[in-house]
Amino acid sequence: MSLKKITSLLILIITLPLLSIGQELTVASYNIRYANEGDAEKGDGWESRLPVITSQVLFFDFDLMGVQEALESQLIDLDGQLEAYDRIGVGRKDGKTGGEYSPIFYKKDRFKLLDHATFWLSETPETPSKGWDAALNRICTWGKFRDNESKKEFFYFNLHMDHKGQEARKNSTLLVLEKIREIAGNAPVILSGDFNFDQDHPNYKLIAGSGFLEDTYELAPIRMAPNGTFNQFNFNNTGHDRRIDHIFINKKFTANRFGILTGSYKGHFPSDHFPVVVELEMR
Repeated sequence: MSLKKITSLLILIITLPLLSIGQELTVASYNIRYANEGDAEKGDGWESRLPVITSQVLFFDFDLMGVQEALESQLIDLDGQLEAYDRIGVGRKDGKTGGEYSPIFYKKDRFKLLDHATFWLSETPETPSKGWDAALNRICTWGKFRDNESKKEFFYFNLHMDHKGQEARKNSTLLVLEKIREIAGNAPVILSGDFNFDQDHPNYKLIAGSGFLEDTYELAPIRMAPNGTFNQFNFNNTGHDRRIDHIFINKKFTANRFGILTGSYKGHFPSDHFPVVVELEMR
């Protein structure tokens, strides 16, 4: 073998591992439960839960995290503990700081934010509003990112659907699918959130059967803790498999591992929802 061929082969061997760097993303969806004063009476107050939640984020090293039910005060607390992250999102009440957010946290050294916005799950998605038979204003926050390591671009959508309005959930599902196609086109897409419907519901099938987005739980060859995601702060409410928190992707991603993080501390759960996490790879 000539020296030139040997040199070329060595360069290939050295650079192949580098080509895969930055391809994997650890993405989580986490309903952190809004700061409710009544929770403290049962030992589940925000002040107790905050350090546990931030420890989870840091221990599992989330690259991106879609959060639900976060109030402005909670986000300020999280900002103080998660210095490596930045976030996007607005309050659902007024499009500013009022009401719950559905923000997206991202590692600011790894990702460059290219664009972002929030739309309401309603007949007037561009203005703060309550849709159909919903009990409350509901929103979807999205961001367009570039991975500084792989140089690839992708979109991340994060939402929280209504807990009461059946018509609202169905129409919100259809709206979100329409908006994702409109905003992201054929780009890589992640959709996460508290959907308030499980894997057996017709609305779930609208997404999973769309031919556009797929459930990472079903795609991942490795799954941990195949149970439900809503625990209600109650250990007796964990013996079911109703997943209402989901992470969907389009075919531009591969799901390698999926987990429902069911950990507790001192006889308490960090939230009334378990975080769900998936390891993704961009194709």
